[in-house]
Amino acid sequence: MNAADFVTLYQYNSWANHRVLNSVEQVTADEFTREIQGSFSSLRDTLVHIAGAEDIWLSRWKGLPTPTFFQAKDFPTLAVLRERWQTVENAVSEFVRNLNDEDIQQVFSYHNLKGEPYSIPLGQAMQHVANHSTYHRGQITTLLRQLGHTPQSTDLLYFYLERNASSATA
Repeated sequence: MNAADFVTLYQYNSWANHRVLNSVEQVTADEFTREIQGSFSSLRDTLVHIAGAEDIWLSRWKGLPTPTFFQAKDFPTLAVLRERWQTVENAVSEFVRNLNDEDIQQVFSYHNLKGEPYSIPLGQAMQHVANHSTYHRGQITTLLRQLGHTPQSTDLLYFYLERNASSATA
C-alpha cells in the first residue's frame, strides 16, 4: 500500500465509524449501556474501545507517550462519545494526510499496554488499526440486532459505491 491508499483506508474507517454511530442513535439510553453478551459488556463499552484504541495508536505513531485508555464511565451518552471521537478522528485524518510512501515503510517502536516492546512498519500498524475497528464494528452490528435494531451497513463495498456515486454527480 502507498500513502494515498492509506488516505482512502482511513476515509473508509471514518465513514464506517460514523455509520455505526448513526445506527446507535436509535437505541435508548438504557440500551446504550445495557449489559449484553459480547467482547465488551455494552454498546457503549465496545464503541469506547474502538475510539480509545484509535487514540492510543495515533499517539504511538507520533512517538508520543501512550495516553490512558478511554474509560467507558467517562462517556455517559453517545453525544459525549461522539464529540471526543471526532477529535481523535480529526487528528488521525491529519496524520494520515501528511504521510508519504517512505513514512509507511518506516519501522517504529512502541510498548503495548502491558509494557512489552514491539517494532513494526508503520503501514502494518495502520492496517491493523483499521482492521481492528472493522472487527469491533461488526460486533456492534450484532449487539444492535440483539436489541431489535437495524444497523446501517459498513461494508467497504458500500463506501466505494457511495463515493463513486458522489464523484459521478459532482
